[in-house]
Amino acid sequence: MKILVLNCGSSSIKYALYDMDSKTVMTSGGAERVGLDGAFVKVKLANGDKRQIMHDIPEHTEGVKFIFSLLTDPEIGVIKDLKEIDAVGHRMVHGGEKFNKSVVLNDEVLKVFEECNDLAPLHNPANLKGVKAVQELMPGLPQVGVFDTAFHQTMPDYAYMYAVPYELYEKYGVRRYGFHGTSHRYVSQRVCDFLGVKAEDKKVITCHIGNGGSVAAVDGGKCVDTTMGLTPLEGVMMGTRSGDIDGGAVAFIQKKLGLDADGISDLLNKKSGVLGISGISSDMREIDAAAESGDPKAVLALAMYNYRIKKYVGAYAAAMGGVDIVVFTAGVGENQSSMRAEVCRNMEWMGIKLDEEKNKTVRGVEAVISTPDSKVTVVVIPTDEELMIASDTMALL
Repeated sequence: MKILVLNCGSSSIKYALYDMDSKTVMTSGGAERVGLDGAFVKVKLANGDKRQIMHDIPEHTEGVKFIFSLLTDPEIGVIKDLKEIDAVGHRMVHGGEKFNKSVVLNDEVLKVFEECNDLAPLHNPANLKGVKAVQELMPGLPQVGVFDTAFHQTMPDYAYMYAVPYELYEKYGVRRYGFHGTSHRYVSQRVCDFLGVKAEDKKVITCHIGNGGSVAAVDGGKCVDTTMGLTPLEGVMMGTRSGDIDGGAVAFIQKKLGLDADGISDLLNKKSGVLGISGISSDMREIDAAAESGDPKAVLALAMYNYRIKKYVGAYAAAMGGVDIVVFTAGVGENQSSMRAEVCRNMEWMGIKLDEEKNKTVRGVEAVISTPDSKVTVVVIPTDEELMIASDTMALL
């Protein structure tokens, strides 16, 4: 069985084609800088060869179509015909309270999912474009949605409820849902396998830090808290999202700028975060370069970014009554050593001792980066949401 996984993010499209009979990746890659200048697609073939192809990708539909063309490309493709694909599994971000597990996608499901667009304005529309692009190119092909919110359904009510009138939860489902659940599920289990310990015996804090970011507290293999909320806006500072902000400040800004609900949502989701503070970019590589050249707003953006992650690591250690393992994953978490160093700096009081040399040499590989005498083991684990999605797709079909 060959399963294609599509992970359409706010500014990226990851993909992987799995041969589930042998549990191998036939090819994988991703489009980056979707909707931005300088867009490109990275392709990794089964033999390890890598290609980078510059291609204008103004929006997600065009990106998905280009990826399909690469799968059947005479030179670097791995299949002769798209009909060799048996199913497509999609990362789906927000299903409200309608979906708390993976489902086979049909018109009825997609209609309900589309109604949740206002809860995840950056991602849900991108997810839908991926599904519709597949429908157009391969009519009738089975598709499965794997929801980011599912792993966080084990949160206790006192962790997921907001302190607003209870009827808002009863009528509209206003509560914290959490996101990046597929990634948090994968890395919290994988790190235990990597270290040779049992997940049910460990308290783990998983830091999924990319253009979007979230931190989760996983106790005994189950999520007990996470930073994102009703929407992916809450929590740590992100590429273009504000993260935590005073509700009163939101009302103040809305009045001062004369914004309606859509306008304030657009400002907080697409014009804030690292981009809003620096005025440069939402790409941390560009912010790093600007900070190194002495740009004061870039320096401030990095300090704010690192501080908020650090604050949640400490909070979740308190919430769980301790922590055994801290995991960094996703694009920034796996590759930005300076962020990991700042988050772990002066954390010896809670048992974290970072090995600075190991931290500097790690880039996108599984590795322990804490010292041998550190009471808390700090680990980098590259996430594999695509494998989780492929496995769920196969299980459902």
